[in-house]
Amino acid sequence: MNDVWIILIGALVACSCSLVGCFLVLRKMSMIGDAISHSVLPGIVIAFLVSGSRDSLFMMMGAAAIGLITVFLIQMFHQSGVQSDASIGVVFTALFAVGVVLVSLYTRQVDLDLDCVLYGEIAYAPWNTIAIGGMSIGPKAVWGVGATFLLNLIVISLFYKQFKICSFDPAMAAAVGIPVMLFHYLLMALVSFTTVASFESVGAILVVGMLIVPAATAYLLTDKLSVMISISMLIGIISSVLGYYMAYVYDASIAGCMITVAGILFLLALFFSPTHGVVMKKRKRKKMMTQI
Repeated sequence: MNDVWIILIGALVACSCSLVGCFLVLRKMSMIGDAISHSVLPGIVIAFLVSGSRDSLFMMMGAAAIGLITVFLIQMFHQSGVQSDASIGVVFTALFAVGVVLVSLYTRQVDLDLDCVLYGEIAYAPWNTIAIGGMSIGPKAVWGVGATFLLNLIVISLFYKQFKICSFDPAMAAAVGIPVMLFHYLLMALVSFTTVASFESVGAILVVGMLIVPAATAYLLTDKLSVMISISMLIGIISSVLGYYMAYVYDASIAGCMITVAGILFLLALFFSPTHGVVMKKRKRKKMMTQI
């Protein structure tokens, strides 16, 4: 049964990340998920110091707050003239460093280290269950990540047209009266919640990988956003299933194998995509040269 739970958790993380990851790829902000997953460390430590508890609810609240601050600082620096990638690098390294200092100063006597607060392990997620009335209703990760997936699905479904226009042509969106910055921060909030809700159970590597790789693969396979989102979710689910069995065969990291499978699928799309594949482009170029 644990096998099913692990695959289900991986698939839910993949689908949740794919919904927002496609918009990040289109906006050329793919590494924002990596930035958030590292910069939330001081929020986790501060939440522990204030509450005196390692309860995941307090941790998530602190991490989500710092995640939103991270997004705000990145946008503020970018609007001040700093390049987008430089803004991301400066903010997440600075906040991560502050978190490392806080961990080393205030949590020496507590089981709260970088591995504990930042890098989860999906193999252990099925054992952390929720019980109601003495009866287990499943792993906490399934409910947490499932709720995040449902939230992303509802918000993006309600404002799909606005997100789409803002991603492809922000100037046009502003011209027709769409509050571009509002939807930018709404999307970044979804990314922050998705990252924070997922990495406690499955680890930062799996979250960041699922935010970027399936969406980038789907980008190579279609030019239609709705199809891109669907393909991205499908690739994420396939990566979760095949990655788990690959980890079982080779006795390797489950999260690492899932992202490895996603990377292999990306390479296949890169070379053999009907529209953007390297092989197809060479064939078209050769055919054109022959005709000339």
